[in-house]
Amino acid sequence: MIEPSVARRIKLIGFDVDGTLTDGGIYLGAIGGQPLELKRFDIQDGLGVHLLRAAALPVVVITGRGGDAARQRAQELQVDEFVSDTAARKLPAFEAILQKRQVRWEEACFIGDDLPDLPILRRVALPVAVANASKEVKEAARFTTAAGGGHGAVREFAEAFLKARGVWNDVVRAYLRERGDATAR
Repeated sequence: MIEPSVARRIKLIGFDVDGTLTDGGIYLGAIGGQPLELKRFDIQDGLGVHLLRAAALPVVVITGRGGDAARQRAQELQVDEFVSDTAARKLPAFEAILQKRQVRWEEACFIGDDLPDLPILRRVALPVAVANASKEVKEAARFTTAAGGGHGAVREFAEAFLKARGVWNDVVRAYLRERGDATAR
């Protein structure tokens, strides 16, 4: 359970990609001699990101892998910031985002699954682990999803977080009204 007092303090939410927004699998190949990397993303996780953004929360994505798949998904989700560092130096990247946006560590949340995420998770107010996270990440987390990365964990987190914040019903009603549901109250 996410504590309401913690949820209300959060001003920015960060996500890892591989193992969090995806199941961690990477498909490598080539087309016409050009390398190609494919990843599987869960559509419900995309809705979770949309709902967080609809609640006026900046969403950032930090990945330790290069490749166009993560960047393309981040663009589709209209995240506020996307950082790719192939050396997986996520801590300086996240810290720079916090400074740029004038957000303190005590006002930040991060969702991850493995060791490269640990330096951030140990500093944020709300560290979150997905079900398939490493032991070390789960130990650092204040909330762990029942769903695994790439299988609805982000959507599950978004609902739990927005409920703890007390805005879930309003965000869902607004979402349904945007889609033509005049009965959404």
